[in-house]
Amino acid sequence: MTSTSKIIFGVLGAVAAGIAIGMLMAPEKGADMRKKIGDTANGLASDVTDLVVSGKEKIMEVANSISRESHGLVNDISKRAERVKEGLS
Repeated sequence: MTSTSKIIFGVLGAVAAGIAIGMLMAPEKGADMRKKIGDTANGLASDVTDLVVSGKEKIMEVANSISRESHGLVNDISKRAERVKEGLS
């Protein structure tokens, strides 16, 4: 066996030992960990969706408020313009 082969087998053995120790020391099974990660990801996605919906509702409220106020201002300006016209006549 050459020196390179010994190094490769040594590295592979160390990796296998690390994986085995990691699996034995892991606090949860892989399936449980994947489920936990998936649940967390779904929860985050749900939170983001709620924020987007809430933000959209707030934007619509502000847009409606601005629209009402602008219509009021237009009506007020129109009435004032009519009074100015009448005053000039």
